[in-house]
Amino acid sequence: MWRWVRQQLGFDPPHQSDTRTIYVANRFPQNGLYTPQKFIDNRIISSKYTVWNFVPKNLFEQFRRVANFYFLIIFLVQLMIDTPTSPITSGLPLFFVITVTAIKQGYEDWLRHNSDNEVNGAPVYVVRSGGLVKTRSKNIRVGDIVRIAKDEIFPADLVLLSSDRLDGSCHVTTASLDGETNLKTHVAVPETALLQTVANLDTLVAVIECQQPEADLYRFMGRMIITQQMEEIVRPLGPESLLLRGARLKNTKEIFGVAVYTGMETKMALNYKSKSQKRSAVEKSMNTFLIIYLVILISEAVISTILKYTWQAEEKWDEPWYNQKTEHQRNSSKILRFISDFLAFLVLYNFIIPISLYVTVEMQKFLGSFFIGWDLDLYHEESDQKAQVNTSDLNEELGQVEYLFTDKTGTLTENEMQFRECSINGMKYQEINGRLVPEGPTPDSSEGNLSYLSSLSHLNNLPHLTSSSCFRTSPENETELIKEHDLFFKAVSLCHTVQISNVQTECIGDGAWQSNLAPSQLEYYASSPDEKALVEAAARIGIVFIGNSEETMEVKTLGKLERYKLLHVLEFDSDRRRMSVIVQAPSGEKLLFAKGAESSILPKCIGGEIEKTRIHVDEFALKGLRTLCIAYRKFTSKEYEEIDKRIFEARTALQQREDKLADVFQFIEKDLILLGATAVEDRLQDKVRETIEALRMAGIKVWVLTGDKHETAVSVSLSCGHFHRTMNILELINQKSDSECAEQLRQLGRRITEDHVIQHGLVVDGTSLSLALREHEKLFMEVCRNCSAVLCCRMAPLQKAKVIRLIKISPEKPITLAVGDGANDVSMIQEAHVGIGIMGKEGRQAARNSDYAIARFKFLSKLLFVHGHFYYIRIATLVQYFFYKNVCFITPQFLYQFYCLFSQQTLYDSVYLTLYNICFTSLPILIYSLLEQHIDPHVLQNKPTLYRDISKNCLLSIKTFLYWTILGFSHAFIFFFGSYLLIGKDASLLGNGQMFGNWTFGTLVFTVMVITVTVKMALETHFWTWINHLVTWGSIIFYFIFSLFYGGILWPFLGSQNMYFVFIQLLSSGSAWFAIILMVVTCLFLDIIKKVFDRHLYPTSTEKAQLTETNAGIKCLDSMCCFPEGEAACASIGRMLERVIGRCSPTHISRSWSASDPFYTNDRSILTLSTMDSSTC
Repeated sequence: MWRWVRQQLGFDPPHQSDTRTIYVANRFPQNGLYTPQKFIDNRIISSKYTVWNFVPKNLFEQFRRVANFYFLIIFLVQLMIDTPTSPITSGLPLFFVITVTAIKQGYEDWLRHNSDNEVNGAPVYVVRSGGLVKTRSKNIRVGDIVRIAKDEIFPADLVLLSSDRLDGSCHVTTASLDGETNLKTHVAVPETALLQTVANLDTLVAVIECQQPEADLYRFMGRMIITQQMEEIVRPLGPESLLLRGARLKNTKEIFGVAVYTGMETKMALNYKSKSQKRSAVEKSMNTFLIIYLVILISEAVISTILKYTWQAEEKWDEPWYNQKTEHQRNSSKILRFISDFLAFLVLYNFIIPISLYVTVEMQKFLGSFFIGWDLDLYHEESDQKAQVNTSDLNEELGQVEYLFTDKTGTLTENEMQFRECSINGMKYQEINGRLVPEGPTPDSSEGNLSYLSSLSHLNNLPHLTSSSCFRTSPENETELIKEHDLFFKAVSLCHTVQISNVQTECIGDGAWQSNLAPSQLEYYASSPDEKALVEAAARIGIVFIGNSEETMEVKTLGKLERYKLLHVLEFDSDRRRMSVIVQAPSGEKLLFAKGAESSILPKCIGGEIEKTRIHVDEFALKGLRTLCIAYRKFTSKEYEEIDKRIFEARTALQQREDKLADVFQFIEKDLILLGATAVEDRLQDKVRETIEALRMAGIKVWVLTGDKHETAVSVSLSCGHFHRTMNILELINQKSDSECAEQLRQLGRRITEDHVIQHGLVVDGTSLSLALREHEKLFMEVCRNCSAVLCCRMAPLQKAKVIRLIKISPEKPITLAVGDGANDVSMIQEAHVGIGIMGKEGRQAARNSDYAIARFKFLSKLLFVHGHFYYIRIATLVQYFFYKNVCFITPQFLYQFYCLFSQQTLYDSVYLTLYNICFTSLPILIYSLLEQHIDPHVLQNKPTLYRDISKNCLLSIKTFLYWTILGFSHAFIFFFGSYLLIGKDASLLGNGQMFGNWTFGTLVFTVMVITVTVKMALETHFWTWINHLVTWGSIIFYFIFSLFYGGILWPFLGSQNMYFVFIQLLSSGSAWFAIILMVVTCLFLDIIKKVFDRHLYPTSTEKAQLTETNAGIKCLDSMCCFPEGEAACASIGRMLERVIGRCSPTHISRSWSASDPFYTNDRSILTLSTMDSSTC
């Protein structure tokens, strides 16, 4: 009873044991002694909020921000004590920021809910009450029997019960889970394999006992207890019985399986890393700057409070005749008065913390993210997919990437292999339009050879072949040549584990043979993509594998059906690096066909053109092709009897079975005759090599993390340019112990240290990586940092995330980006600072859980080099500018206290205080942060090295921050003391002799400030559109119109009319106009001088790209109008002013790039807002 209560309260989890008991079809025992275990439902949840926790959770996350929490405190202080300003001045902006941010984050989470609902609402068929019931995926319960049809995705982790095959087998592909496109075979236990109908399954009484959910994709242990005729039959269950959620059924009409793990307990979901709030480096810098400004604020408040009490130490200032204290004030505690005054000063200066910064940043990120979706250069026409933004909080992080981690299958490649070349008996051939053509004439080549090969796939030419007069070889050589090529392609067609669709096999086998049957009509399913490509190539040449039944393999050679009896399959393993089959030919001969890596086949050969083939294999490898060598061996009857006996003994051994099989395989696979070699191209996605090279030039280190085999991964890395042929490839693979791994790492470190010239690439497998990360992280990281490229193969999904985390927490704290296309990549996508999903062929799991989704890997260059660059430049300027304009705003308020006895008198009217950040200065910086292009997008994409200029958050460094802060203080001093010198000595500036008061003084300071900070924004703008002109000059005009309107009317709802007629009087003074212009010019002149000297003495690469020289002697400053060398300076200034006011004619523009620059003339980006035609470049 007590345990039940604890379980209900959540103190004891429901699963205390290491196993779970599942009653198939939920047929529980009737004796009443069993208490059913509670299992979760089958819903997948990738969203962060629910209807119930959205408000508290979102508020908690928002008030973790320094500025939001600070303004909440200020608002509460204003409510509790008497302060110089109204609580509305803090409360209204805070409410606006919180509301806008909540709406934005709620909208993004709503999109995630929609994606989850799409997955959870997918239709499935479940066996219930003796029939098939259609329901939704989320309604599947543990114990339900589910029916899956061909090409459907498994909705939960299922134990296979039966399939449409008598042996209970089925084929699945797990590409979306582990990246492997090969076909995997799963089998049911014999007792349930016969239950192929719903009626039969309804009679099944069985219990499954298995381990609790775990993330390892390749591990599953359990047993099934089947009750038949009052007897219990126990069968073991392993990974071959488990069908994983996310995998896809192939080459099988339908299967039935029982759900054992559902929802977030499936292996796919357990490999998802738990979601955490990603925060960009810019946001972290903002928080740091806010803390610094908070210290400045508190310092100003403390100084003001201390000086106030120092000043009031004299009695005449403590209680002057015009400001007598009340009795309550005289008797109040001095400590409380000090605290109250400190808080009052805190409220007076609180606008130095820019709360509107956050709402502007949120709006900039949200609105700016649409540019990615609108960019037609990121649109993939073939699949009709455009780029998607799932999280707009990380836009600027795209411009800060230092490490890029990418999956291989489906991300770098198209999941398509293509046969390219081969070497047969020492001669090289390449496939051209289904025909094999020799690569250039050789001394022992012949036209007859070409005639034979080119007509092999066209049977009508066969008579012509035998009577051809162009054979230059003897009839004996002709026959031998045909036999060699025939045997080579038969070996290719027989030495594999390829499956073929049942429907197609029946169609081909029953009907008459069609000589013109296209090989593309056959749908092959292979254990590796290489095998599929080779079998398809043999079919195009004319030797077509048309399927196998039981122990027979059928091949059609030149239209003639041949049946080979499959005697044994010697499976591939990573130690031997080859596979073999032993078959009995129609003639009765026993043949062994072997294929594998050249290093594992050539040493076993005693005949054939070994040296020529070795040279050809090296030539194929230099082209980035995947190579395999083909060999054969004939057995006598006596040899085969011995081999058959030894294989049987090894396969039935109970002890050391694997070692005995390895010994037998070594005994069999010897004395081979080499037939030749094949070269297959793993088809890469378009422009992958160029993209990886561009990433390298940009200073981004590229790591490939894949679940694929070692050999395949290395081959693809070489072909895509991740590894160079001149690179020294280091390997950390097959490590068995910690000590062995540590020693190997030390050796690799020494090799790297001793060789200072050659670039190094590192290959690590999953097992060795686990050992390296366990106790040798620093050693491993040291080796990795000194390598130009790193390849990690045989990686489990969580291992990918661990590798990224290792880099993230390294001392340099680099920004990481992960790219993947399948469910196996979700963990690393969520772990990296920025996660990008490829919308490929393996489902949408990665795209749904990513921050950004694109259709092809090549789009990364535009996404990072253009969008990332622009986003970072824009938001870095936005953040610095906000702090600058708020320092300009509040510093005069602080200086004014020295002239009003620290009485907490405000310098500005409360309406100006409220509207400064919301109306008067908000739009120019917002439009700048959306549209600014400091350099043309084409230049950024074609010169990746410019990406280095913004790396490591350099534009938000302490040095840059101090520059903007000092600039703000200096401008504020000019505003205040310039105005003070003008009207501070009681000078009459009006024609009637009337003098200005304190509100006029404050309004003068405010007017100069609004104009200066707005023009300062104009100076920072490089890319002018009509929108920039409208908001920049419109903001100044709006301020004047509003002030005239606000100060020209007596507003009945205002408590005071301090500003009545003040602004009109100020503008009626010529001296005031002169002072405004003089102070604005003084503030900005020094800033302009500094910019000019910096650009000419210490230009960055970006500034050099903006200012370059062409052959014609034309100089061009960014998008400014260009002028011929030697033109008068006033003329150049005139052109600059024309450009500033938007009258820069495209006919004057002469882009400064050379003709050799590879520009994209078909650029259709929404970013290219300039009026210049692309042909002008």
